[in-house]
Amino acid sequence: MAMRGGVFRGTVTDAPDFDPSADAEALYSAMKGIGSDKEAILDLVTSRSNAQRQEVIAAYKSNFGKDLIDDLKYELTGKFERLIVSLMRTPAYHDAKEIHDAVKGAGTNERCLIEVMASRTNQQMHDMVAAYKDAYGSDIEEDIIADTSGHFKKMLIVLLQGTRDESGVVDADLVEQDAQDLYAAGEEQWGTDEAKFIMILGNRSVTHLRMVFDAYEKIAEVSIEDSIKSELSGDFERLMLAVVQCIRSVPMFYAKRLYKSMKGLGTADNTLIRIMISRSEIDMLDIRECFRLRYETSLYNMIKDDTSGDYKRTLLNLCGGDDDLAGEFFPEAAQIAYKMWELSAMTKVQLRPTLRPAASFDPAADAQALRKAMKGFGTDEDAIIDIVAQRSNTQRKSPQNKDGIFLYSSCCELIIGLMLTPAEFDAKMMRKAMEGAGTDEHALIEILVTRSNEEIHAMNAAYQNAYKKSLEEAIQSDTSGHFCRILVSLVQGAREEGPADVERADADAQELADACNAESDDMEMKFMSILCTRSFPHLRRVFQEFVRCTNKDIEQIVKKEMSGDVKNAFYAIVRSVKNQPSYFADRLYKAMKGLGTDDRALIRIMVSRCEVDLFNIRKEFKETHDVSLHEFIQVETMIVSRSARLLTLLFGVFGFSSHLCVSVEFFFVLFFFVSWPLS
Repeated sequence: MAMRGGVFRGTVTDAPDFDPSADAEALYSAMKGIGSDKEAILDLVTSRSNAQRQEVIAAYKSNFGKDLIDDLKYELTGKFERLIVSLMRTPAYHDAKEIHDAVKGAGTNERCLIEVMASRTNQQMHDMVAAYKDAYGSDIEEDIIADTSGHFKKMLIVLLQGTRDESGVVDADLVEQDAQDLYAAGEEQWGTDEAKFIMILGNRSVTHLRMVFDAYEKIAEVSIEDSIKSELSGDFERLMLAVVQCIRSVPMFYAKRLYKSMKGLGTADNTLIRIMISRSEIDMLDIRECFRLRYETSLYNMIKDDTSGDYKRTLLNLCGGDDDLAGEFFPEAAQIAYKMWELSAMTKVQLRPTLRPAASFDPAADAQALRKAMKGFGTDEDAIIDIVAQRSNTQRKSPQNKDGIFLYSSCCELIIGLMLTPAEFDAKMMRKAMEGAGTDEHALIEILVTRSNEEIHAMNAAYQNAYKKSLEEAIQSDTSGHFCRILVSLVQGAREEGPADVERADADAQELADACNAESDDMEMKFMSILCTRSFPHLRRVFQEFVRCTNKDIEQIVKKEMSGDVKNAFYAIVRSVKNQPSYFADRLYKAMKGLGTDDRALIRIMVSRCEVDLFNIRKEFKETHDVSLHEFIQVETMIVSRSARLLTLLFGVFGFSSHLCVSVEFFFVLFFFVSWPLS
């Protein structure tokens, strides 16, 4: 069982007053007769440690002359059977089976290989190798070699040896040398010396490599993760990234794997089962904390929402509890939170658009082609899309296209948005968020939080020019209370600019910490005075020091201590400060998940970011949700397209489905922004 600082970090422990014969009798009774008492089985199995389960298996055979695992396989079915049976295997034999299934099934499950091989200790590796030989009569190394290739295979074999330095001794000179060698093997030269990456990342100690990664970032001015993404590719890249993540924090690595197993299209049950079983007696508490730190919900609640039946109950028992109401971090999670803000402050992100000015641009020819596309009966949407979605905003605003907005009004709102300047578009989106019945507070927050001072000033001018009223006045008439004050503060476009002031950041962090103990109104005003005015680099330092002052993360404080639109506004600021492309990726995901699609949010983000950082947003979307933004939009396109055709056939009135048809055109345009391959 895993101990950290003398404290057990698992969720499944030895049951007190344990009697293996009594447990064997209880399981036999639960499976006797027609049907089985699944609740009794799962409650008993998940409340015993793995070592105790092995004693129960032995007692079952001794008492009844039958194999317990065989009986469980016979009585149970589906995912629940897979989960319960896997719990009955020892950790080494469970790992061995996972590797065997990964290399001997139909195709190779590289993600399983990566997860297991990147995260196990030397002793766990040795035990797995022995268990594999005993269970399957073959050599695990030979089977991996036969089923993999290239540098991916080489790194797997290095990890399989279980020879990573575990002495804990760090040589400062070797740290600098390794950092320099990694830089020379990748960023500094044309091509990559993969062997150097394999040797250092596959053998050096965890403590040593953490120091190497810090030294590397100072030399290369990019994180080791970013270098791996740019220098390596395919399964080898994914394996090396997994190794780095495990070096930084095994619990955070597993928190990410668990999130991805339950997000996106469907649930990766094999991954979910493997992790919940393998970490339940090691570090599940730390994984839960890291999960809470990184995502908007507890692991417990995500499992509850994403699974069902006895399978869900068993997983929840292994999870051990709901952290949504938890307060302070465990030491592991506090250290990770502090480090995350430190990395956020150090990482230099190069913003990359997906839409650039077209070469050989001929505005007169474009204008003529567009006029032709909309002339006569019907509209040639493909021709319009081909032109508009492959021109920069400046090119679209060419004098020859002065009638563009009038022409495009027959196509769709997205095309119209593309024909406006960024300031005009933002002003229009702010207007739409406040007009009619109800207010789209999320849109107001998103725009005002993510725009620069210059962009806000331009938007204010565009709003005044278009609607003969100041944007500030419009906000004041449509919102109220502290939320209104936050928006009015942001719409001034007066956020400080420049790097962090370390001394002032420490003072700001302490003020925020003190405010957490104040009355609600005082707390919100203090948060507003700092979060709405300080520069983003400065706020990164403030939020990092806030963890040190309070042993809490600013995100959790905002979510737990505030409510409504005020909470949403402050949370958006914190997320944007930490990683703005990630914030937009999350907004896109929420716009498309569940029943219905928030077309306006999709339009707003795709139009406003396509010439700024949509490439970065795509990468964050893929990293977080394990599905590309292109694939996610494609699913929505299929749904809308089929809905349009179905309604047309059902009602026989083309006008009824015209709105849905416009949505199809809208998605086609989106493809131009997201379909270019990541590189």
